Parts: sequence; C-alpha cells; structure tokens
Amino acid sequence: MREVGIRECLSSTAAAMLVLLLCWDGVAEVNSQKVPALFVFGDSLVDVGNNNFLNTVARANYYPYGIDFSGGPTGRFCNGKCLIDFIGDLLGVPSPPPFADPSTVGRTILNGVNYASAAAGILDESGRTYGDRYTMSRQVLNFESTLNQYRTMMNATTLSQYLAKSIAVVVIGSNDYINNYLQPGFYGSSYNYTPQAFGNLLVNSFVRQLLALHSVGLRKFFLAGIGPLGCIPNQRASGLAPPGRCVDNVNQMVGFFNEGLRSMVDQLNSNHPGAIFVYGNTYGVFGDVLNNPAAYSFNVIDRACCGIGMNRGQITCLPFQVPCAFRNQYVYWDAFHPTQSAVYVFAWRAVNGPPNDCYPINIQQMALM
Repeated sequence: MREVGIRECLSSTAAAMLVLLLCWDGVAEVNSQKVPALFVFGDSLVDVGNNNFLNTVARANYYPYGIDFSGGPTGRFCNGKCLIDFIGDLLGVPSPPPFADPSTVGRTILNGVNYASAAAGILDESGRTYGDRYTMSRQVLNFESTLNQYRTMMNATTLSQYLAKSIAVVVIGSNDYINNYLQPGFYGSSYNYTPQAFGNLLVNSFVRQLLALHSVGLRKFFLAGIGPLGCIPNQRASGLAPPGRCVDNVNQMVGFFNEGLRSMVDQLNSNHPGAIFVYGNTYGVFGDVLNNPAAYSFNVIDRACCGIGMNRGQITCLPFQVPCAFRNQYVYWDAFHPTQSAVYVFAWRAVNGPPNDCYPINIQQMALM
C-alpha cells in the first residue's frame, strides 16, 4: 500500500541518491562560491537560531538538538544540519547567521542573513500560541533593515548587483496549517475558509510578501512548497488515520497551496522579466522518500527519532531526552522535522534535480544566471 499519493515515482533519482546518501557527510563544499549571498526566510525548517533571542517556547537550543552538528545545539530544529546549511554547502556559500543575533553586523552579513523563525507563518496569526516569532511579514521588514547596513558598505550600483545575483531561499507555510488551520480550538480559519479557499488565501498573501522583497532588489527566489504534513509523526499521533497510514485529508489540504504556488511561479516569471522564481517540490521529494525508503537507505518512516507518545509525535523532543541510536535511518527527527539525512535528499534534489523536483529550473541553474 502506497504511503502517500504521489503521481510520479522518481526511481532513477532515488537510485542515484542512494550512492550520495551513503557518503553525504563527507561531501566537500564547493570550492568556488556561485552566488554572493543567501537570504533565508521561513520557519523552523530553516531557523538557525533566531528564536533563541525571542520570548517563545519554540526553541531548539538544547541537547539532543544538534547532537550531530559540529556546533552542538544552535537553535536548529534538527539533529544536525538544516536545509539552508546543505544548500550553502552545495553552492559554496557559508550558511548565513541569524538576524536576531546581536553579532550579525558588519562583515558577518556579507554572505547573507537568515531571518527564519520557528512557528512563523505566512499569516501573522499563525503560531501565536508559541509566543514571539518573526512572521513572514516581519521577516520582510527585517530584511529591509539589513539593507540599511549594506548601504553603508556598498554604493548603490554595487548593492543592486549584489542583491540581484544573490538567492532568496523561502521555506514557509507549514505553520499556517499545523499551528493555525488544523487547530480549530485556537484559530477560526477552518470555520471561515474551505481548504481550497485557505490555500488561495495563503498563496495570495505569500505573493504580496515576495513582491515586497522583489521591490527592494532581490531577483532570484527559491520557494519551497509544503511537504506531506499528513505523514509527520505529529499528525500520525493524532489518531485520525489507521495505524501505519498518513492523514490523507491533511495532505490534500496542502495540495491546494502547492498547486497554487506552482501556478503562481509561472505568473511571477511572466510578469517580472529579469527575475526568476523557482518552485521546490517538497511534497514530491518527501513523498518519494516515504514511498521508497529503502532506495534512500531509510528504515523508519512512521515515527520520530526523538519525542514522546504515539509515534514519538505527541510531545516533541525534550531537553536531554535520549534519541534513537541510528538517526540516519529515520526520516523524521522529531514530531515535526526531518532528520539531516532526509533534509539532505531534498537539498540535493533542489540544487541539482530535474523539473519534477525544482520548477522551472533548479537552484544550480539559477545560481549561474
């Protein structure tokens, strides 16, 4: 029985990825830097420590988070590297520092800045039960404040060229479902919108935020779609699906957003010559992993490596909890987030993959433009 409905089975890519996964930890960073900087916007999937400096319970600056990361617990919601770390490795760009860190000033921002914040959503209300977070709208404003620093370091022409050649990596939207639409006790969105109307609301709001970034100089955008949320341990632990199955209606919900975003990419590229907007097929890649785990050397797809309760997904990874021993065999690290091994699959395919993975071109091709 198929784990999650994916129309394409990318078996040839899976076979190639198996070889890479067996030695990914030793993959050398690219020697030549392909883009001047990475600017990162999003949620906990790419937060590298911003929430450490905010008044929030959505933090990951404690062991065993970072158990496989050279810097230990840094605020990354993973056992090791997160998506932006791997994309940076593959492009030869250091992973940008968190905006909220007081030390993120001067020369430290020349390779970009990370604005991502755990619990953040496209909608300002999403994730509010966790406390403070940089919403996507706030992240746009934070980027504009960084521009003021750049203006003291570069003249207008140099800054314009620098921004145009840099890449904005945007990974957001999951919390608009997990910490909004799927929590009717705290949010009214599921009463006010059908799943399709809510997906449209998110896409339209997201596009306005992206155009705000475009208006101040960014020209290259990688926009990650939402993965199969119905398959994460948190949703499996909800009891809304038979044992061993994903929550199909949740996967169908995020499909409306993904389809709308992919279509919007065509419109954005048509309306904004000189810029490039790329859609990352997160759902397709992780769906392929879940449908064909052995092809990627994974053994465990239905529970977290660290957490408490059914599928280790009812309570997320607690301080000093002992995680599973064979972390590279797990797709999911905690109730909500993939392991670094699973993240690497998506990063590699986003940078190097075919149009099924990254549309209309991949990140590598975008970097060379």
